[in-house]
Amino acid sequence: MSIGFLPERKTPDIGKMKAKKDVKGLVEALGYKDECVQRDAAEALGLIGELAVGPLIKALNDEDENVREGAAWALGEVRDGRAVEPLINAFTDENREVRTRAAYALGLIGELAVGPLIKALDDEDENVREGAAWALGEIRDGRAVEPLIQALNDGDTDDRRQQRLLER
Repeated sequence: MSIGFLPERKTPDIGKMKAKKDVKGLVEALGYKDECVQRDAAEALGLIGELAVGPLIKALNDEDENVREGAAWALGEVRDGRAVEPLINAFTDENREVRTRAAYALGLIGELAVGPLIKALDDEDENVREGAAWALGEIRDGRAVEPLIQALNDGDTDDRRQQRLLER
C-alpha cells in the first residue's frame, strides 16, 4: 500500500543480498529505518568478510548515522586490521552510538588494534582518548597497561572510568 503519491519502500531482502554477496546493497540496507533489517545487514556484511571491508570503511563517513553505526559493528565482526585507523577516526563521530560501536569493533579486532589504540590515548580529542581506553581495556593486552596508567595520571580523561579499566 502507498500513501498519496509516495510509493511504498520495499523491505530489503537481506538473505538474497547475502547469498549474492551484494555488498553495495547490504551497505545501503544499513540505512533502512527498521532496526532488524539494519542488524541483519550488518551481520551479513560481517559474514561476507574481507570483500566488505573497503565499502564498510567508506560507509563510516556516510551521512546517515544508522549506516555509520552498522558499518562500525560489521567491521568488528570482520576483524580486519585495515579497519583499525578508520574506526579510531570514528571516535570523533557526532553520534555516540557510532563511537560506542567503533570502540566495540576495535575490541573485537584485538591485538592488531593495540598499537594504534595506545597512540590514540594521546589524541587531543577526549572522545578518541576515551574510546581508545575502553577498547584497550576490552582487549586486555599487557602492552597497554603502562600507557593506560600514564593516561590516568595525566588526568585528561574520566579518572573513575580509566580506574575501572585498570582494575580488570
